[in-house]
Amino acid sequence: MPLFGDPFDALGSLQQALDSFRSSSWLTSGPSGGGSYPPMNVFRKGDDFIIITEVPGIKKSDLQVQVKGSTIRLSGSKAVTYPDKAGVHRRERLSGRFDRAMTLPVEIDADRVKAECRDGILALYLPRAERDKPRSVQVQ
Repeated sequence: MPLFGDPFDALGSLQQALDSFRSSSWLTSGPSGGGSYPPMNVFRKGDDFIIITEVPGIKKSDLQVQVKGSTIRLSGSKAVTYPDKAGVHRRERLSGRFDRAMTLPVEIDADRVKAECRDGILALYLPRAERDKPRSVQVQ
């Protein structure tokens, strides 16, 4: 009885695992959206929130920001082009549509939201809605 199995059986199993992994959607799925979405950092400053996200190579006209209640939605598309008849040796930059939603713990005043995009960085300034702020009540 041989101590080691046929090495080609192990290679066949590896090839099947790689084929199944490649055909899955692991590259395009994420915890809160689909596509190759940009990473976000969320900060609180007083009652308001700030979101900083990286959007290199994405045109301002290809970005959409929507605010409803306490939910912020960032969507858009990123294109990565190659010269005609170019053979791609390695592809790490993702392209395509992205759609990401994030719910904050407070309601946002959609009329006062500001969005600025410079040097591939998108900053969203999200002021807390006045009606959502706590109010003091005088006891009579």
